[in-house]
Amino acid sequence: MERLVLKRKEFMLFQAFIYEHIGISLGEHKIYLVQARLAKRVKQLGLESFGAYYDFLVADKRGGELEYLSSLISTNVTSFFREAKQWEFLKQKLHEILEQRGGKLRIWSAACSSGEEPYSLAMFLKEHLPRDKTYDIKILATDVSSKVLKIATQGIYSHKACNNLDAHYIERYFSSLYHNQEPAYQIDERLKKMVLFREFNLVTGNYDLFKSTAFDIIFCRNVMIYFDKPTQNGLVEKFFSLLNKEGYLFIGSSEALTDMKKGFQSKSASIYQKV
Repeated sequence: MERLVLKRKEFMLFQAFIYEHIGISLGEHKIYLVQARLAKRVKQLGLESFGAYYDFLVADKRGGELEYLSSLISTNVTSFFREAKQWEFLKQKLHEILEQRGGKLRIWSAACSSGEEPYSLAMFLKEHLPRDKTYDIKILATDVSSKVLKIATQGIYSHKACNNLDAHYIERYFSSLYHNQEPAYQIDERLKKMVLFREFNLVTGNYDLFKSTAFDIIFCRNVMIYFDKPTQNGLVEKFFSLLNKEGYLFIGSSEALTDMKKGFQSKSASIYQKV
């Protein structure tokens, strides 16, 4: 098969489709990135052009191919205890939050990727909550990609993925095993039980699912950089409505709410509180 080339007309079709269904805004300069990421899938399906793949995508009414496209277009870069200053802030505020909420805590990891963020939250809570008290804690972890959610649910990570973790965490919260003939670590069942993983699209998802839930903390880091301003605004408004009063929104270090504060007060770099 000849090298596949994404024509500009085809790119514009994908550009509009991806924006409508995934919320990611792709500039004209992304044409080669889209070509590179979709070419293998086009060949896998035995199709002759990107145009044929677009038709296949539109014709798929079950949504399975859209989900596959989402995993190809989005970049799942994550790690355990990412953004160290945010964890320090949370450490200082944790007991105050729990006192305000009467020992109840609801956390949403809104783009959890392969699970490092929600499991970091679970480890953090295990480390910093008094062991002589009982708390009502639930962590919801969602992502648009069922592919990464499968990894998250399994909770198996390569040695490389755990490189930055302190040996204390490895010893206390992981067990060693071989996975795909490579040495790996398995997350402890105690942590797995703390996290509920679900598939959810932040842009097109049905937020009525959360109408009986109010969160104390929402993590949505390094996601909004993919969205245009109207989409970012809509997402921030939804987060605001889902947070309890004085709840916290954590975003990525390369992101800022600036003109989208919507009732949020900046507490530290990329940390905002609902007021």
